[in-house]
Amino acid sequence: MDYAKPTDVIASMIDAGQKKLALGPRDLMIRGALSGALLGAATTLAFTGAVTTGQPLVGALIFPVSLVMIVLLGLELVTGSFALVPLPRLEGTTTWSAVVANWSWVFIANLLGSVAFGVLIAISLTNMGKVEVAGVAARIVSVAEAKTIGNAALGTAGMVSVFVKGVLCNWLVCLGVVMAMTSTSTVGKIAATWLPIFLFFALGFEHAVVNMFIIPTGMLLGAKVSMYDWWVWNQIPVTLGNLVGGFVFTGLALYVTYKPAKQQVAAAPIAVQAAAE
Repeated sequence: MDYAKPTDVIASMIDAGQKKLALGPRDLMIRGALSGALLGAATTLAFTGAVTTGQPLVGALIFPVSLVMIVLLGLELVTGSFALVPLPRLEGTTTWSAVVANWSWVFIANLLGSVAFGVLIAISLTNMGKVEVAGVAARIVSVAEAKTIGNAALGTAGMVSVFVKGVLCNWLVCLGVVMAMTSTSTVGKIAATWLPIFLFFALGFEHAVVNMFIIPTGMLLGAKVSMYDWWVWNQIPVTLGNLVGGFVFTGLALYVTYKPAKQQVAAAPIAVQAAAE
């Protein structure tokens, strides 16, 4: 059996966080940019499936392909790092400044990769603006407007709602990253990752890196969205919500409940010696 128990998964989470912190800016930028582009590709695929079939659940079923590739290739996604990178700090082996620096590099890289892929897909969908925006391109425009000016129209309620959707989203996304660690086989990792990622997309929650693709690409395709609308009414509150959901609901929650207490670990050899005597 290739199943790893939760206590072993926590050790893997801490180790993954340490390895991420050991990466230099160059590697973080390359791996982060690739992750942003892959999420853009998967989002386009999901919209294509939904538009073609008229069934949004079809899009949700196929969207997790990107997270599977990111996990299997060990790429960098800031939303997953929200859960894993702080754990070495909780272990006392790094500093909060190192954690924030890691998040910052990966956030920038995800943004660059997402926008770059958005430019390419906008060219592809419209033949460099020679074809009218329709089908998948029109869906991207409508979703971009709904995620920004749609929230702005609701005022405070829109801001709170998008933050909460960010919390719920990254709770599930980080569960996908962590659940991949419950298996040592490729097939097992794919299946474990797929489940919570399907949930988040099907439920319409807000993912910061997905939005780094959808909103600027929608703007390129003609969405009536300003930079202010993008960042104030979506990107910033969603990123903060993703931080809370990933760190508090997944990373911290699992760490607290499954990590063996240090005093228990230290007491184990004493108990064995006492039993032998």
